[in-house]
Amino acid sequence: MNIIIADDEPLALEMTCEAVREVCPEANIYPFSKPSRLLEFAKETRCKIAFLDICMRGVSGIDVAKQLKEIIPDINIIFVTGYDEYTKDAMAMHASGYIEKPVTAGKVRKETEDLRYPLPAENEPRLKFQCFGNFEVYDRTGKPAHFSRSKAKEVMAYLVDRNGSSCSVKELAAVLFENEPYDKKQQWYIQKILSSLQQTLKELEAEDVIEKSYNNIAIVPEMIDCDYYKFNKKDAEVMNTYKGEYMSQYEWAAYNKKYLNDIHKRWKKENK
Repeated sequence: MNIIIADDEPLALEMTCEAVREVCPEANIYPFSKPSRLLEFAKETRCKIAFLDICMRGVSGIDVAKQLKEIIPDINIIFVTGYDEYTKDAMAMHASGYIEKPVTAGKVRKETEDLRYPLPAENEPRLKFQCFGNFEVYDRTGKPAHFSRSKAKEVMAYLVDRNGSSCSVKELAAVLFENEPYDKKQQWYIQKILSSLQQTLKELEAEDVIEKSYNNIAIVPEMIDCDYYKFNKKDAEVMNTYKGEYMSQYEWAAYNKKYLNDIHKRWKKENK
């Protein structure tokens, strides 16, 4: 879960961060002293909660909240202030909460336990994968995921294809760069790709869909919604809509495509 915090007073910003970190130790916390940077960050990173100081120099936290909700409509806004005169304006924004300074862990816990937009359940799929046709990835809201490196997306596709089985970095290199030597330069490049993938998952609040151990990596099937996995379970809706195309943009997927087509033919015969 990503949480953003804005306050133009360094000490107040630090105190809010500490209180939030105590209540949400697993969250990624991003502090900002300049609201303009916060808004730019929100355009690229999915966030669930924002703690906004209402009275900042040169800008109102209310105005920042309005712009933030245009970017992320279901974000939980919790206003933070040293004054109670803004309560009416804050509530008019349909905020999730309102905290008077000083911010404490107790106050943060009280507000986060009753959010306007509930956080996803732990067992809810983090991402949705489309494997039939071209391989695509979508976040919880159905928005296509953006990968800064196309090879990072291909690694994601290969891990999904492996269906939870781990593979080594060397195996990934052989798939991504067929017939090229596995030297130090290639090892370095693979690590850059994996770092890019990890950053994308962090932005999507889905870091736990991948499990890493020493020199090995795997997808966690239980964490995702995937048409390919539903196909393997003989889901009738998926079986009926399958058109014989599987991760079409990747040549290495052709082997599994033949296997899927064979299964589909048998299923159709059995379900005439």
